[in-house]
Amino acid sequence: MSEVKLAAETRTEFGKGAARRVRRDNKVPGVLYGHGSQPLHLTLPGHELLMALRTPNVLISLDIDGKANELAIPKAVQRDPLKGFLEHVDLLLVKRGEKVTVEVPVHTEGELAPGGNLLEHVLNALPIEAEATHIPESVTVSVEGLEAGASVLAKDITLPAGATLAVEEDAVVLQVLAAQAEESAGEAAEGEEAAEA
Repeated sequence: MSEVKLAAETRTEFGKGAARRVRRDNKVPGVLYGHGSQPLHLTLPGHELLMALRTPNVLISLDIDGKANELAIPKAVQRDPLKGFLEHVDLLLVKRGEKVTVEVPVHTEGELAPGGNLLEHVLNALPIEAEATHIPESVTVSVEGLEAGASVLAKDITLPAGATLAVEEDAVVLQVLAAQAEESAGEAAEGEEAAEA
C-alpha cells in the first residue's frame, strides 16, 4: 500500500467558471468528505494527483493549507472523455486503523488447459474490506490448467492478511468459456447455396 503526500488548498469559489480557472492553473478541484464532517472543497496539484491515481486505491496524505493533515482515498474521479485529463476528484476521509470497503483489481497468472478456451473476467475488481492503511493494490489468481466450464469464486481467492470479502462468497470472479468451433469454409459455402435456393 503506497501513501502519497499532496499539498492541498481550500477552495472558496465554486461553479464551472471557478473550476475552469483552477484547471487552467494545472490544478484539480476536489471535495473531501466522510465521518459526518462538512464537505471540504479543495484544489489539488494536477500532475502529482494524476501520478498518485495510477496506483489503485492509493492512500493520500493531504497537507491542507499547511495546517491540517488528513488521510483520504479516492472515491470518484472524473476525467475529460476525449483528452483524459482530470476534471474533478472526490476523496473519502479515512483514519488509521479504520476499515474501508474498496474494489481491488484482479490479476491472473498461469496458462489455461490446451484447447483455445477463453478466460472471462466476470469481476474485473473484487470488493473487499480492509484497513485504510493496508489496502492491497491487487489480488492475483492462478488459472493454471483450468478447463472449459471451470470458474473461480470469490471464496477461492486468497486475500492478504486483514482483508475480508465484501461480496457474496459464491460470486463468480472468473470463468473459462469453451472455444467456439469455427465453421469450415466448405460448410459455410454450402449454407449460403442452400439459402440462395
